[in-house]
Amino acid sequence: MSQTDPLKTDCSKCAALCCLVLTFDKGRDFAFDKNPGEPCRNLAGHSCSIHDRLTQEGMAGCVAYDCLGAGNRVVQEVFAGQSWRNEPRLTRVMMEAFMAMCEVHKRIDLLRAAETLPLEPRDEQTRRDFLGRLEQHRWSGPELNDFEVGLALEIDIFFHMIRQYVPEEAFAGW
Repeated sequence: MSQTDPLKTDCSKCAALCCLVLTFDKGRDFAFDKNPGEPCRNLAGHSCSIHDRLTQEGMAGCVAYDCLGAGNRVVQEVFAGQSWRNEPRLTRVMMEAFMAMCEVHKRIDLLRAAETLPLEPRDEQTRRDFLGRLEQHRWSGPELNDFEVGLALEIDIFFHMIRQYVPEEAFAGW
């Protein structure tokens, strides 16, 4: 994998996966309902036709959303630049890979945040090991499918174990 930050979102290297995968309901943040697997009505190729006026068009939820680089990583790393737009047979597997990569990237983000905790040396090493495995690994579709029942579960157990290092006030309001 390249030396760039895997959590850096680069929509120019994606295939508008968020505009395909995400679901939303009409309300304060979205001007209309959209089902998962249904391309957004504002999608033009791989670009948003109203990107420069999303908030004014009632799509503030799109402005707030960040896949943390999962979309560009799936398209470039897992599918070698292919797109569901050009290869419709890839739609379902790209959707699944995107959702799984979002889970990978959420955990990278949390593991990075845990760097600020006063972890014991053993726990700090475990945090670094998990982070290295997630950031440096070149993911395949099958590995992403297995992620949530394997490595993700191990990381979630680790997060549960290190809760002792999180100040109690951090949980206020939860």
